[in-house]
Order: sequence, then C-alpha cells, then structure tokens
Amino acid sequence: MDLQLKGKKVLVTGSTAGIGFATARALAAEDAAVIVNGRGQPRVDAAIAEIRKLHPRANVSGIASDVSNAAGCAKLIKALAEVDILVNNMGIFEPIPFEKIPDEDWMRLFEANVMSGVRLSRHYLSGMREKNWGRIVFVSSESAVQIPAEMIHYGMTKTAQVAISRGLAEALAGTGVTVNSVLVGPTASEGVGTFVEDLARQQGTTKEEVEQHFFAGTRPTSLLKRFETPGEVGAVVASVASDHARVINGAAVRADGGVVRSIF
Repeated sequence: MDLQLKGKKVLVTGSTAGIGFATARALAAEDAAVIVNGRGQPRVDAAIAEIRKLHPRANVSGIASDVSNAAGCAKLIKALAEVDILVNNMGIFEPIPFEKIPDEDWMRLFEANVMSGVRLSRHYLSGMREKNWGRIVFVSSESAVQIPAEMIHYGMTKTAQVAISRGLAEALAGTGVTVNSVLVGPTASEGVGTFVEDLARQQGTTKEEVEQHFFAGTRPTSLLKRFETPGEVGAVVASVASDHARVINGAAVRADGGVVRSIF
C-alpha cells in the first residue's frame, strides 16, 4: 500500500537500532526523506548503510545528537530546521524497585523520554502548521496504561507522552497536522534483548525460557505471548504517520499485542 509519503521529510529520533531503526527503514521504503538520529556518528552511519543496503535508492541521511538533553535537542534543531513528520521514538528504561529509585533517575527518565519530544515538537510544530500538513508520533508504551511495578518511573514518562500527544492534537484541531501516540507492547529491541540475555545468563537458562516466564508471570495478559519485533511496530508507526491516517488524531493507538485488557 502506498502511504503517499514520497519526498516527505521525516525525523525519527533514536533510530540507529530497534523500533526507531525499523520505523526509519519502513518510511525509507515509502520514498520518504528519512533523517536517522542517534547519539554517535558511527552508529548513525551504520544505520544509514543498512537502510541503503535494503533500499538502494533510499533518500536517507543522519544527524548524530543526544536528544535526551536540551543541548542535544538544540544541536539537532540547528542542523535540521523543519520536518514534515516527527517520530519521537528515543527513550530509555530501567527495571528498579520504587523505593530504590533516586530523584536523579526520575529526572533523567523524564528529561529523556518526555522533554525530548516536548522540545522537538515545540520547534517543528510551527512549520507543520504553516504548511497545514504534518505528523507527530510519540512512541509510547502499554506501560502508560498498566504501570509496571518494576519500573514505575518509566511508566510515568509513557503516560506523560500520551497526555502531551492528546493535548497537542486538541491545540491543532481543524488543521492538517495530526498528533498521536503508539502504545507499544514488550518488544525485542536492542535493550530488551540485552536484558533478556543477561537474565538468562544469571539464571542459567535460555532466552526462550526467560521469554516464556516473562509472559507467564510479568505480562500474563499478553495475547501475543511473545515479544513483538521492531519491524512489526515500525510498520504501525509508519502507517500512523501516513497521509491515509488523517482521521487518526489525538489517539493512543494500541500496538501492544493485547497486553492492555480493555475493549478501547
């Protein structure tokens, strides 16, 4: 299906691996002009090379900048004045008991997961409004709805993303700019893969057994009963960003594998 994104300028933050990379790859396949973003130039270059290997004619470039802080966002904005589509994907997580989370970690996750999207959306919004066309997508999580006991501070940031997304959509009512969040379920991204491997090594078991135990005990409501792949999620994000999705606005689009037990 042609998503009608040819030539649209797209920025995907945190797109050197995982969901971000899969989203950038999916959008590049649709002939969008994709800007890959990551903290370091080597990984940005590697991601660009991988996309070009898969799609030789892809219009893809990159900007190395750590958007988890204000200085990194300012650096990226200076290098890229405007975009048609902004995918706020960059995010961090850490499993840690609530009573052991220091103030610094609460602020670090909020700064990275929430303020990165706030800062970039605030800047790129004016250009979208002027053209009367644009897409802002926050890559959130089912953890926004079902706050995980093992990382409450992470869940808080994901809920905040959904609130900001809805508020921005309300502020842009009647325009050609849409703002949505995508609630992603447990995904086999780079960070999760490393976590699962470490856990398997500590427990003297296999990654497959760790995955089975995770969905039996930690996420028993999952209907998928496995980790989602970054490609599966990237396809959903690309669809929400498409021209066809103009009636999807102010929504928390569920791509959670059925983890959230709700009919809405």
